[in-house]
Order: sequence, then C-alpha cells, then structure tokens
Amino acid sequence: MTKRRNLLTGLALAGAATLALAGCAGTSDGDAATDGPADRPIEIAVFNGWDEGIAASYLWQAILEEKGYDVNLTYADVAPVYQGLAGGDFDIVLDTWLPTTHADYMDRYGDDVDDLGAWNDEAKLTIAVNEDAPIDSLDELAAASGTFGDRIIGIEPGSGLMRITGDDVVPGYGLDKLQLVESSTPAMLAELKKATDAGENIAVTLWRPHWAYNAFPVKDLADPKGLLGDAESIHSVAATSFQTDFPEVHGWISGFRMPSETLYSLEDAMFNQASGDDYGPVVKKWIAENQEWVDALTS
Repeated sequence: MTKRRNLLTGLALAGAATLALAGCAGTSDGDAATDGPADRPIEIAVFNGWDEGIAASYLWQAILEEKGYDVNLTYADVAPVYQGLAGGDFDIVLDTWLPTTHADYMDRYGDDVDDLGAWNDEAKLTIAVNEDAPIDSLDELAAASGTFGDRIIGIEPGSGLMRITGDDVVPGYGLDKLQLVESSTPAMLAELKKATDAGENIAVTLWRPHWAYNAFPVKDLADPKGLLGDAESIHSVAATSFQTDFPEVHGWISGFRMPSETLYSLEDAMFNQASGDDYGPVVKKWIAENQEWVDALTS
C-alpha cells in the first residue's frame, strides 16, 4: 500500500506558502515570458488520498520539468487547496470533480479561480463491496448491515464523497444503523485489501476511475435513487494568475485529456507495481513506455 506524505494540513502552512511565493516573485513588473520557464516554480496542489490526482500531478511534474520548468507538489486537504488557489498560494490543482463532488468549493471560490476544463469525463462516486457480497444494490444494504459489520469504511472527512454519502446516501437509503467511518484513503484501501484477502464482506466509499478496481475483487452497489450523482468530469482548476504567469503551461493543461484506461495504467504502475512513494522514477519509466501519447500533450 502506498504511503502519503501530508505536507500541508491547514491554513497556517498555506499562509507560509504565500510568503515563500512572494519572496520568489520579487519585484517583477508582471511581464511573463511567453515561452520557457518563468522565474519561480509552478505550485501544484495535490489532494490527500485522491490517487487519480496524485497520478496526474506527478505526470505533469515530469513533463514540465523535462521542458525546463521547476515544479513543486504539495499535498493538502480539499478546503485549504481552494482557499490557496483563490489567494494565489497555489497555481493549480488537477483533481476538481464537477458538477457535484466539489460543487460547494466552486460555488464559494469560483469567481476567484480559473476552470481550465475537464481532462476525464468518466468519474463516478460509488459505494463498493467485495465481489461475492450477498447484495447488489444500496437499497439492500440496510437489511444486510450486520453482514458488513454495521460499517461503511470512508475516506477523508473533508471530501465531497464523504459529505454526499453522509448527507444524502445514508438517510436516503435508511442506513442509519451503519457507522460511516471517517478515515483516509490509504486506511480505507488497507481495510479493503485485508477484507478481500480474508474473504470477508466489506463496504467502502470509492470512486471511478481508481486502480482499486483492478487490484481487488470488488463491485459497485447499484444506486437506484441516484443519490451519488451521475458521472462527473475531472477538471483542472488554477489560480487566476496562472495564465499570465505560465501561459504556455496554461495552454497545455487546458488541452489535457486522459482516458480512464490510460489513467489506470499509470495508477497501476505507481500504486500497485511499485513500493513506497518515490513516484518520480516510476512515472518516468511509464512515460518512456507511452512516449507518443505523452509527447502529444505538449505538441
């Protein structure tokens, strides 16, 4: 199981990042180069535990560094990321789910950030169970709660998935007898692996696209009431200054598209085939194996 380094968990550190960026920016007159690196690193925020965003962020870090840019990745929880984007502490996050999961944050900060568009339109929030579980739908879960230990193993409490599950799915399907366990994505995946290895029943909050569907024998519970929402798109959202500071990169990421199968391949290399969290060499190897597709991202 991959380890996560949480380099930013609150607004105090986001404030420190502001000072650091101010120091890097110096007294520039505001004219940015139209080709080649600007005079400071690109600051990419990465949501804790959201593997598709981690994969996309490391991919773009490798691509941009090859092009001569300096790139910093900072792990953070969801709320500080959007506040940091709006305040200019971060340049971009590659993992905004719309129109549902991160709608609250975009409603609050949308006027102060720049939506660069979707790079994947097959995202879906789910409640998943082991493949041989005796139920197939969320409307069967309440009656079978004891089969799953009266628990749904969740992820980070600030995530849109947990909010929607707690506010809509639990009351909508009468799941009040089940505890929605606030956890983290790595902890949830560890529980999922442990249960499926042991042949035990388990229910977890999950989402597509995610490498867990390739790694573990799981299935999604049907959502006949549609409370988890329809398929969503994964957007890149930037600070309003990003286009001026890094116009070339803004253009590349605005045109970025990544099919789910390609994303699964990268995630599998990073989170299944490799051990630890030194993803740089893994991503460079994957790029070499998919060079034609990667080159097209900046052509």
